[in-house]
Amino acid sequence: MKKMCLPLLLFLCQILLAQQLYQMPEGVQQSTISSFENINGIKNAGGKTNNTGKGNAFEDLKAGASKTLLNVQGAGIIQRMWFTVRDRSPEMLRSMRLRMYWDNSSKPAVDVPFGDFFGFGLSKMIQFESALFSSPEGRSFNCYIPMPYKTAAKVLITNESSNDIELLFFDIDFVSLVKPDPKALYFHAYWARQKTSALGSDFEFLPAVKGKGRYLGVNMGVNADKRYADTWWGEGEVKIYKDGDDKLPGYNGTGSEDYIGTGWGLGTFTNMYQGATIANDSTKQYAFYRFHIPDQVFFNSSFRGTIQQIGGGDLELVRKLIKENVPLKPVTVQSEAGFNRLLDNPLDINDAAFPKGWVNFYRVDDYSATTYFYLDKPVTNLATLPDVSERIK
Repeated sequence: MKKMCLPLLLFLCQILLAQQLYQMPEGVQQSTISSFENINGIKNAGGKTNNTGKGNAFEDLKAGASKTLLNVQGAGIIQRMWFTVRDRSPEMLRSMRLRMYWDNSSKPAVDVPFGDFFGFGLSKMIQFESALFSSPEGRSFNCYIPMPYKTAAKVLITNESSNDIELLFFDIDFVSLVKPDPKALYFHAYWARQKTSALGSDFEFLPAVKGKGRYLGVNMGVNADKRYADTWWGEGEVKIYKDGDDKLPGYNGTGSEDYIGTGWGLGTFTNMYQGATIANDSTKQYAFYRFHIPDQVFFNSSFRGTIQQIGGGDLELVRKLIKENVPLKPVTVQSEAGFNRLLDNPLDINDAAFPKGWVNFYRVDDYSATTYFYLDKPVTNLATLPDVSERIK
């Protein structure tokens, strides 16, 4: 009897999912797309140019110019976004600025570099697929995050580089609703970069936001400082402070690659909920993502996300770096004799009796990140996007 129950349950689940595909949802007025052939997806208005013969599939975006890609009133949900551009260099993808506004707010809920938004850490493109973003051949930008709005939505793109974009294609798929879902949260995205800092300070990939919401995840890029030679950069723990956490977090991970579901270093891989799009030990560049979809992370009053800047290496190499005045501070040492917490019980690393083994240490690297989350309000207190000169250096 028990052996029959599981297959039956799976069969019933499959029927339920299939029914959702052919059942007409209640409250949907229309589904359409906004593209250069028909901005805002207006009925009976698509493809007017060139006697309907593909006259406006793309437009240019001059240096310093902006284009409004969607500007609609009423309730709805953005379901998918697709783009492609001819110039896909990291400099251009960091210079393009993507903003989204909900419910006629004057401040954007999304204000991020274009390439980073679509899951490309360091704005460096590869072919990949995840649950929220994809680029089938490394030449396009797809986002599948549902973005509900109650009274209005606007999507704006700006070219903040000194070069014109000759070919920009896009479509934004959305549905209009009879009335908004009162329980729907607003989608937000925030970009941060920290090129240098004091030893022992964490990289804050999402400063404190107030309200009720859900943390969707983050994609992060690291330009590891080459002064640290062949040591490992990724011993830092992800720490999430929410709902009253103050000096200490409730959510405390164990290491950088641990957070994205791998271990013992980092190679390239792209899975649905976690991946590393770049892991280059020669150039010391790394980019990775983690999406909390099966493992939901909700917060009721506040949220703040950080990752420690901690690396590690063999004792003799760490000693060598200290002699070369490379900025670092030993934190722990793991040896055959055991595990020593050096901040609790300091030891002189140059002492002959210092345990021989793997030394973790505070270091300073160049971090950037795009964080995705839902919130019960269309605006936050977060800072606006840094100037383009700070994004592309």
